[in-house]
Amino acid sequence: MTQNSDIFPFRKILVISGGHFSHDLFTSFLAVFLPLLIDKFSLSLALAGTFTVIFRAPSLLNPLLGLIFDRTNFYYPVIWGPVVTAVAMSLIGVAPSYGAVCVLLLFAGISSSMFHVVGPVMIARMAGYDIGRGMSFWMTGGEIARFAGPVLGVWAISFWGFEGCYPVMLLGLLASLFLHVQFRDIDSGTVSKHRMHISKSLRSLGRVMLPLSGIMVAVILIAAPLMAFLPTFMVASGKSLWFGGVALAVLEGAGALGTITGGTLSDRLGRRRMLAVAIPLSALLMLTFLYAPGWMTIPLLSLLGFTLFSITPIELAIVQDHCIGQRGVANGLYMGISFIITAAVTISAGWLSDQVGLQTAMAICALIGFAGTFFVLFLPTRPIESKK
Repeated sequence: MTQNSDIFPFRKILVISGGHFSHDLFTSFLAVFLPLLIDKFSLSLALAGTFTVIFRAPSLLNPLLGLIFDRTNFYYPVIWGPVVTAVAMSLIGVAPSYGAVCVLLLFAGISSSMFHVVGPVMIARMAGYDIGRGMSFWMTGGEIARFAGPVLGVWAISFWGFEGCYPVMLLGLLASLFLHVQFRDIDSGTVSKHRMHISKSLRSLGRVMLPLSGIMVAVILIAAPLMAFLPTFMVASGKSLWFGGVALAVLEGAGALGTITGGTLSDRLGRRRMLAVAIPLSALLMLTFLYAPGWMTIPLLSLLGFTLFSITPIELAIVQDHCIGQRGVANGLYMGISFIITAAVTISAGWLSDQVGLQTAMAICALIGFAGTFFVLFLPTRPIESKK
């Protein structure tokens, strides 16, 4: 499975990244559904924020999932993840209660967690020395999906109604069938080469994960309120749900360009240098967006999306750089930490929004986000040498 050639395996990387697109197309529905769910069940913003937490809760199992994947070539979550997630997300409109929505999101979250643990490790194994480039392709698939997903979600609601938009799940079925055809002959046997215990992986990652966690807090403080509440913020500002969906799509579309650029440039210019520019610039653009005139909304969201989402593939590449033998565990640890931070930030931002207003809460998050630049100084200057 590991790529030993100096030739970048475009076709394989594109197929896996296309699977990422088809999967995240459906997870991006949640932000568009949120204003309708708030109205349907009379939810506070803090309670609405728990939807994101429940969806991401299975990420706590990601280190264990990563450990299992490091010892097997278990690729099936990448193949069947899109259809499982599509079914769960598409049925949210017919859910009769808050609890039913939570159950559907939990199923979608389990599928999503398995998919996102396996996918990046497959990319890293195939990409050889160009891990940053591979992660850029992987993340771009997700960002394009989060650009197209809100538009597709709003269209489905407009065409079928919120409670009748479940037929859109057929797209997920078609995607999984395509992935099955592409990967049906892939080896799914055991991998005996690496047997590092998870505690040893923790020690080997300690020097990079501590400062990286600080960076993640700063970045998620900017990104999580945007992802969870941008359509809600637009609607509260007097815009239509369509405009809210378009705004989120613009953010994600620009983010797709940022992801394909960020990781690739970090292979050439250095991970630390890229982060030192992208983090403070993202915080500044967030503050400007919140208080700028309405006609600047789309241009500012474009710049913000490009800069903010260029950071994630760099983080992923850093993680993969520093745990060659246990990349599944490393990716699982990263995602588990990301879940804890995202959950805390989303609920806190929702609670704070109920107290001081959504605009002020998002501005406070952006101001704290500047602190992420400080943690870049503590990242290791050189990654552990890899044996491709």
